[in-house]
Amino acid sequence: MPAKNALKEYHENGYYHLYNRGVNKGAIFSDEQDYKTFLYYLKLYLCSEKLQVEYLKLYPSRKLKNYCDRLKLLAYCLMPNHFHLLVWQKDQDAINYFMRSLTVKYAMYFNKKYKRIGPLFQGVYKAVLVENEPQLVYLSKYIHRNPIELTSSRVLEVYPYSSYQNYLGKFNQDWVKRDEILDYFSKTRIANSYRAFVEETDERDLPMVKSLVLEDI
Repeated sequence: MPAKNALKEYHENGYYHLYNRGVNKGAIFSDEQDYKTFLYYLKLYLCSEKLQVEYLKLYPSRKLKNYCDRLKLLAYCLMPNHFHLLVWQKDQDAINYFMRSLTVKYAMYFNKKYKRIGPLFQGVYKAVLVENEPQLVYLSKYIHRNPIELTSSRVLEVYPYSSYQNYLGKFNQDWVKRDEILDYFSKTRIANSYRAFVEETDERDLPMVKSLVLEDI
């Protein structure tokens, strides 16, 4: 029987929640360098082709694949043994090629660094089609709340490996497209802000969000 959400139905102009974990639930990020390397690869694949060439100083014959015009990253969170991405794709095959590029490149880095062999991730990544606007918004909340058990102070804004600080205006990763989510919230009224939405303690919405994940991460 196929793993839950392993069978993927891709659509043009579709929004998707993508996630995967380490094989046997093992760590895929063991230190700060690992997190930063994964984020660096995200930046390389999602920044403009011009910036990509500048970052890598590549000759044309060694050009890296680029997904800037084919895929948008709306939110992300990296955890010790899994990751979440919320994306939009322009064409039907963008996610498939992007995830293959990203996970293969990172697994090669990880295996070389830790002198290991074999797969790093628990099979093929999982994908959930986002079917309406409430799901899109609540999935961003679910993704950004993932580190809540890791932050001793339970302050999500201090977690360095999610896109939440982009949403709070603490820094700007231009390859994270936050405006589409933020447009649903007030920029002037704190009670109606995105921060209030993410950090509220009322979790009655979480069963709906978790039903979109289905698999125990």
